[in-house]
Amino acid sequence: MRIINGCGPETADDYSEPEGLGIVREVLGEVRLRGDAAVRKYAERFDGYSGGRFEVSKEQIRRAYGKVDREFVWALKKAAANIKSFAKRQYRQLRDFETRKKGVILGQRVVPLTTVGCYIPGGRYPLPSTALMCVIPAKIAGVPEVIVCSPNIKPATLVAADIAGADRIFSIGGVQAIAAMAYGTESVPKVDKIMGPGNKYVAAAKREVYGAVGIDFIAGPSEVLIIADDSGNAGFIAADMLAQAEHDPGARSTLITTSRKLAKAVNREVSSRLESLANRRVIEESMENSRIIIVRNLEEAVRISNRQAPEHLELQVRTPDEIIPELRNYGSLFIGSYSAEVFGDYCSGTNHILPTGGAARYTGGLSVRDFVKVLTYQRVTREGSPEMIRLASKIAEVEGLDAHAKAALIRSKQ
Repeated sequence: MRIINGCGPETADDYSEPEGLGIVREVLGEVRLRGDAAVRKYAERFDGYSGGRFEVSKEQIRRAYGKVDREFVWALKKAAANIKSFAKRQYRQLRDFETRKKGVILGQRVVPLTTVGCYIPGGRYPLPSTALMCVIPAKIAGVPEVIVCSPNIKPATLVAADIAGADRIFSIGGVQAIAAMAYGTESVPKVDKIMGPGNKYVAAAKREVYGAVGIDFIAGPSEVLIIADDSGNAGFIAADMLAQAEHDPGARSTLITTSRKLAKAVNREVSSRLESLANRRVIEESMENSRIIIVRNLEEAVRISNRQAPEHLELQVRTPDEIIPELRNYGSLFIGSYSAEVFGDYCSGTNHILPTGGAARYTGGLSVRDFVKVLTYQRVTREGSPEMIRLASKIAEVEGLDAHAKAALIRSKQ
């Protein structure tokens, strides 16, 4: 892993650049036209699917519980409780309200989406934790129908989706699953919005169907950025960097530190710990993208972090509260050496579906807010109309919209 001096690139790499658009558009178009038949064709071609119905039955879910150990079920339920607790606090901030002033009544209603699709990756590793992160906030928001799609769905993911409260589960993945949820087929309902991470083809498919349905955001390879001074724990930092690298060969782990001594210690720890890891090959490839940056002070570290806008941001510094107000761009923040990023991945309660590739400059991670619409309304009485008429007609006149002005002025004559 490289140790460099200075501030690094101005912005993060654009991981969301679509790749393989030809095949993505082919699959989307065919599923839109042929429905289940096309989904089956591509599921067989890309995922080796050989099952019957796409939808998982209640009996299959029941059997899945027998294929995972009891402690895993216990862990899922405890994690689910933490995620629900946090999501409920988020939901309480989303309130209906109404305001009245001189015959003008304005208000908003917070209304859940009707049908949501959660995509759960199942390629290199099954990710049952993502089922918790996607389905639970949807149900807390009050979404009546939450469907899950995952390729050749594994028992662990089935159990997690069931514990989270999924209404329907489908054993399909890839572009064909995104297409099925976006356009609807004989088996898969058309959804209002698609959530969840995926590989570059899934990301490209989400980009293509946006407009026909809503999406959360385009997620690329995972990333962590750690800011540390000489108080940082080299072993903890190395372990967190390696854990992030395990996600994907394109993942990126970055340490920004004011301490050259810590930088060297972390580099040694990474090398020694790598030897014993099961997924060493993936991690080694990912660590080629990773680096340690030595800076003069924490102010410089903060500037780099804000430009990079990392998915996960860790702080291992003596006085984190002094720099937290200056940190503006990140998906989720982990404060202190015991706040392992993997706790956020699995069980602490915050959501792990987060913006990557610099997207944290303009959006946060998945939350209850992504599963609702804020609908506004107004009621203007005869008493309140004169001022509205005057304001609207004047602005319409300046804009040159005569019919708009007249639609306001007609109300002054009756």
